[in-house]
Amino acid sequence: MVLTYANQLTILRMIFVPCFVLLLVYGHPLAATLVFILAGITDALDGLLARKLRQRTVLGSFLDPMADKLLLTAAFVTLTIPSIPVAVHIPVWLTIVTISRDLLIALSVFIIHLQTNHSQFPPSLIGKCTTASQLVTVAVAMVANFMPQLGVVLFLPLVYLTLLFAVASGLHYFYRSIGIIESYQRVEARDAKKRD
Repeated sequence: MVLTYANQLTILRMIFVPCFVLLLVYGHPLAATLVFILAGITDALDGLLARKLRQRTVLGSFLDPMADKLLLTAAFVTLTIPSIPVAVHIPVWLTIVTISRDLLIALSVFIIHLQTNHSQFPPSLIGKCTTASQLVTVAVAMVANFMPQLGVVLFLPLVYLTLLFAVASGLHYFYRSIGIIESYQRVEARDAKKRD
């Protein structure tokens, strides 16, 4: 299997994840911030390349969100640890809510796929807003190491905005999952009547 340019950039973003974590753990916030920015650039570029070069693939549709989740989860967990030498730490409760939401969505997708064979789960607008708010929260937490005043002013409002989006998008995915299952059950019931 030949990897497209977009897929190669996505894999590169995955490679950046342990680099980012190690740089934070060993007290190199500037280098970690640069790696995080590079990861963000690859995220924008892989989507652009996939569209412009018409290289959208099934592999890419799995790898891209996986790379985003790996980066964000690693960033949230690392920035939550009190011993990590950074200016601001992400609250433990926000990290727990964020990861729990992702796990519940993944579990719902798995259950729906097993029950209905449904495999298309495009991200919703509120889901994209949640990811964006998480990225900005991490970015501001990193910037706070060099611009403390800006970080203090922006960080706390972003924390609560991220919480709001995480809860709202979690509820939205839950109701959407119920809709998919109910739709499948209606089709099954209609088919059963036809057979009778």
